Amino acid sequence: MSLAEVLGSHRVVVTVGSGGVGKTTTAAAMAVHAAMDGRKVLCLTIDPARRLANSLGLDEMTTSEQDVPSSLFETHGLQCKGSLSAMMLDTKRTFDDLVARHASSEEARDRILNNQIYKYVASSLAGTQEYMAMEKLHEVRKDPTWDLVVLDTPPTASALDFLTAPERLIDAIDSPAMRWFLQVFEGAGKEAFGLVGRGATVLLRGIGKITGIEFLEQVAEFVSGINDLFGGFKERAEQVSDALRSPEVAFVLVTSPNPLAIGEARFFSDKLQEAGMKREAIIINQVHTLIPEPNISSEAQVAELRMVLPESLDAADIHPRLSEALKLERRWAVADRTEVERLNEQVGAETHIVEVPAFDEDVHDLAALAKVASYLTMAS
Repeated sequence: MSLAEVLGSHRVVVTVGSGGVGKTTTAAAMAVHAAMDGRKVLCLTIDPARRLANSLGLDEMTTSEQDVPSSLFETHGLQCKGSLSAMMLDTKRTFDDLVARHASSEEARDRILNNQIYKYVASSLAGTQEYMAMEKLHEVRKDPTWDLVVLDTPPTASALDFLTAPERLIDAIDSPAMRWFLQVFEGAGKEAFGLVGRGATVLLRGIGKITGIEFLEQVAEFVSGINDLFGGFKERAEQVSDALRSPEVAFVLVTSPNPLAIGEARFFSDKLQEAGMKREAIIINQVHTLIPEPNISSEAQVAELRMVLPESLDAADIHPRLSEALKLERRWAVADRTEVERLNEQVGAETHIVEVPAFDEDVHDLAALAKVASYLTMAS
């Protein structure tokens, strides 16, 4: 299946890969192509890179949906048959919405939302962002407003956390430590020390001397609140986990010809396969093109240079430097081809691999994104 067919036949496309391989640019380019092709597209990022906003003609990414005006496409000589919007994840607000949805009462909701431990967990705790990204993806996936959601994920290490976030959330809120803490504190407040065994009492008193009883009460209140939400949270997390394996969700792995990036791509590709997630394509960005060697003599090359260079420049002096630059470019191209072929052999012929050449300039606007998209979708 070509990448154009992937974009045309799925409701969610998730880009994954290591840092510095053009993943954000690839996500934006795919979104631009789908919008130009007539689909209503949302480009969602959990890594708010300013470059993505600039490329889409926006001042900055916000936590609300922003439309990319069709007039901006026209400015670059492009026709947008559909629509394109972009937004970044607001972790705290997404978590707040989840609490409000599953709290047993308004009082329980407010108690959790005002809890200091919750405020930290909802905005700063490692792993929270990844799960809330999955929650947001699950939410917008069901929104009939969008024909396609393109999600740009963090670099590979975080993306692996991202993919297992639902399972890790369930494990965290159903852990023995959480159950013990709940048993100790539930309904007891400051009198809890008198209601537990001597060992637990000593432990909690020791912790209390360091952190203060008020802190422990905040923890207890948070644990109790999470327990109140457990059924809804667990069910939701399972739904999110199942959604990742839905036929309407496709994963696109992005890499570069760099040997380390190729190794990470192979590792991540295997992880996707093991998890039962559909890896529909691998995109290799920044591939150097093998430029042919000159078929004329050095003297003839210098003569050709004199015809195009200003008189103030000495063609004979510049020629050796140009020749060395050409050799270096060819070495890069040969090395890139070796890595591309290695990846082809490792992942198998059934995997659709797309190569995007290295560009002389950075991708910084819609026209450049459309150019990238033409390579991704193999359009002319």
